[in-house]
Formats: sequence, C-alpha cells, structure tokens
Amino acid sequence: MQALTDQELQGFSKLMFEAAGISLPMSKKALVSSRLGRRLQILGHDSFAQYLDHLRRDAEERQRAVDLLTTNETYFFREPQHFSFLSDRILPAADPSRPFRVWSAACSSGEEPYSVAMVLAERMASRPWDIVASDISTRVLQQARAGVYPMERAQRIPQAYLKAYCLRGVGAQEGKLAVQAPLRERVRFECINLNGSWPDMGAFDLIWLRNVMIYFDAPTKRSLVARLAQALRPGGYLFVGHSESLSGLDSDLQPVQPAIYRRASR
Repeated sequence: MQALTDQELQGFSKLMFEAAGISLPMSKKALVSSRLGRRLQILGHDSFAQYLDHLRRDAEERQRAVDLLTTNETYFFREPQHFSFLSDRILPAADPSRPFRVWSAACSSGEEPYSVAMVLAERMASRPWDIVASDISTRVLQQARAGVYPMERAQRIPQAYLKAYCLRGVGAQEGKLAVQAPLRERVRFECINLNGSWPDMGAFDLIWLRNVMIYFDAPTKRSLVARLAQALRPGGYLFVGHSESLSGLDSDLQPVQPAIYRRASR
C-alpha cells in the first residue's frame, strides 16, 4: 500500500468538509492514514487515491469513512457545571404546561443524552419531557441505542443516578453497565448531519452541542449557530464546550455564563 500523499489528504479533507463540514489539516495526516489504511486493505486498493475515487462513487462507503474519521470522545456527566445549571436554573423555571424538549446534537455513543435523561427523570417527576439525540456517525449511534458501556464509565455517574437508572452486568455481561430500558426508551436517536438538511424536529428548550464547532471554519460555524438559534424556543439555551465561544458570530444568542448562551425571550 502506497503512503498517503499531501494531495490525497487534501482530497479526503474536501470530501469530509462536503460531508460533515470538518476540515482535515496537514497535522491530521497520520490519523487519516492509520484510520483509513485498514479499509484500503479490506477493499484491495493499492493507494489512497483509489480509495478516494471509490468514496466519490459509493455513498455507503463514504459514510463508513466519515465514521472512521470522526472523533467521538465523550463520557457521562462531562462538564458537570452544565448539569448543575440545568438542574438548578433551567428546570425550576421551565413552563409546566408543555413538555421540556432537549436536543443532544453530536451525541456520540450516548453518554451525554443519557446523563441529561437522568437529570430530567429526577427533577421533572410526572411532567413530560423529550430528548432527541443525534450524530453523523452510524457506528456510534448503534452503541448509543444499545446503552451498554464498560463499567469504568460509571465512575462519573452520581451514585443516586447509578442506582436508579443503571444496571450492573452479570454473567456474560460482567464488567459492563447498562442504562435501564425505561430511561433508554425516553431518548430518540437520529442520524443527522449538522451541516446538511435537518428533519422536522420542532423547537427545543435546550440544545447541547459541545466540543464540535472547534472543527468548523468560521462561515460554517456562523451558519450552524444561526440554524441552532432558530431551533430554540424563545428563552431557550445552547450549551457549547468550555473551549468554544460564539464571540464574533453575530447570532441571536446572548452569553449567560461561559459556554452557555440563551435566545432572547419575545
């Protein structure tokens, strides 16, 4: 198999930008080579150029490449300040006359939406709530729907939530953690490209999109933030990663505290 050239990397970068809005700079050359090299061997391609040509013709293989090149780092109750803000500030002020709706965009393998679901299940009592969780990667969505994780992932889950909403694996499932079915069934998973067309999902009270926009250029980020703002109900919130900011994007969202923004109420 021939080594990945700079020109081929540019080709993969163009494809990833078109498919997911993600750029692949030269610093990602080794990552692209290692993650896609195995697919070349399986498909019998002698060069990355052949595989790139294959991707342009094969939508299913193109999705597989997106899965392989997408970074999916997540864990339960990541950035706990957000969960405290949700529990202590947002939910007590939520309109009790309608369901509280959340979109966990770029949800990866599901730890984020299940963490949100635990908070809502505890704080909302009998009031209705709804979570949509999405990702561009079909591979991680399959794991998210199953809701089964290595037991070491349980370390960040508060003990009360762990006892109320999770099961410890036994027998063949020993060493694993499962989100209980009643909670798992409250989360609806969808394959959504944030830079493509979105299904009609209605308006949300809260959108989580954390540690994703750092991979987008400024025009892509500006367009996405404008669409996210329109997907929020007036007074709704957007949570981004603590390394991210909407500064300079001229959106309808106003900062509340670091990494938390709110759409103005009408």
